[in-house]
Amino acid sequence: MKLSKFKYDLDEKSIALHPSENRDESRLMVLNRATRKIEHKLFKDLLDYFDDKDVMVFNDTKVFPARLYGNKEKTGAEIEVFLLRELNREQRLWDVLVDPARKIRIGNKLYFGEDDLLVAEVIDNTTSRGRTLRFLFDGPYDEFKKTLYELGETPLPKFINRPVQSEDKERYQTIFAKHEGAVAAPTAGLHFSRELLKRLEIKGIDFTYITLHVGLGNFRGVDVEDLTKHKMDSEQIWVKDEACEMVNNAKLNKSNICAVGTTVMRTLESSVSTQGHLKPFEGWTNKFLFPPHEFSVANRMITNFHLPYSTLLMMVAAFGGYDFVMQAYQTAIKEKYRFGTYGDAMLII
Repeated sequence: MKLSKFKYDLDEKSIALHPSENRDESRLMVLNRATRKIEHKLFKDLLDYFDDKDVMVFNDTKVFPARLYGNKEKTGAEIEVFLLRELNREQRLWDVLVDPARKIRIGNKLYFGEDDLLVAEVIDNTTSRGRTLRFLFDGPYDEFKKTLYELGETPLPKFINRPVQSEDKERYQTIFAKHEGAVAAPTAGLHFSRELLKRLEIKGIDFTYITLHVGLGNFRGVDVEDLTKHKMDSEQIWVKDEACEMVNNAKLNKSNICAVGTTVMRTLESSVSTQGHLKPFEGWTNKFLFPPHEFSVANRMITNFHLPYSTLLMMVAAFGGYDFVMQAYQTAIKEKYRFGTYGDAMLII
C-alpha cells in the first residue's frame, strides 16, 4: 500500500473551523460494508444503528492547554512552545516542540507571560524539532502547574486556521474527558452529548473506556511512499480489566463492538490476544494500521473525515475497505460534508 493512494483533492473551505452548534447535530455518513450502501444522517441518528447489549468503547483522555507563546532572551523573538509531556515533576522538566526550531540552542532562556511570569531554560536537543525545557519556578508544584496552564492555550491543530476562542476550551474536549495527558482531542468522541449518551443508555447500549493520550504523531505527515517503512510516534495507553470484561463478553454474545475513534481502534488492536480477546495493558503503542489489516476486536467504528495522506485516513480505509472509503470521501466532498477535527462524522458498520 502506497502513500500516493491516499491523495484526494480537498478544498480548504471544506475544513470545519468551528464545531456544530450542538455536539450531536453534526452530519453523519453511514457506510454499510455488507451492502456497500451510503446513508446521510445526523449524528444523533446513531441511536438507530445500535441495540441492547452492544458496546461502545470511548477514549477518556483529557486535553491540556499545551500551546504556549514566549520570547527568547536578548532578541525577544517570539517562540511557540508546544508541551508534549512532563518528563520529571520535581525538576519541572518537559519534552516540547519549539517553532521556529532553528533559533533555539541549549542554554537559551525563554520568558512567558506578563512580567516574565514563567522562565524556562533549554537543557537538551532531543530531536531536530524537539527540546527538553526546565521551567525555573520556586513555588510549590500545584502553583507551577496552575501558572503553566493559565499561560497555555487550547492546542487546536494548525489546519484550523483561526485564533483560539473561548468556546474551544469546552468544545475541544469530550464530555467524558477524565485522565489528563493529551495534546489533541480524540475527535470522534466530540460528537457525543449528554442527551445522546442518555438515550443510548436507555436503549441498553453499554459503555466502556480506554485511555490513549493523543500525541502530535496524529498530525505528523508520512514522508515515505512505502507505508511499511513509516514509524508511528509512541503514545501511552491504558486498558483496564473492566473494559476487557465488557468487550470480551460482547464478543462472546455476538453483540456489536464499536470503537469510537481511531485512538480507540489503535488501542484495542494494540492489546489483543492471538485468540482475539482484549487483554489488560498499560504501556505504549506505536501501532500503525493501514490496508490490508484484519481487525480483531471492534466490528464497527465512528470517526471523522480526515485529511489527505493522513495515518488516520489510512486506518479508516483499512477498516472500511480502501475502495469503499475513498468512494465515500468523494461523496462527502460532493455533499459538502465538513472535514477535520470539528467536522462531521462517519459510522462504518
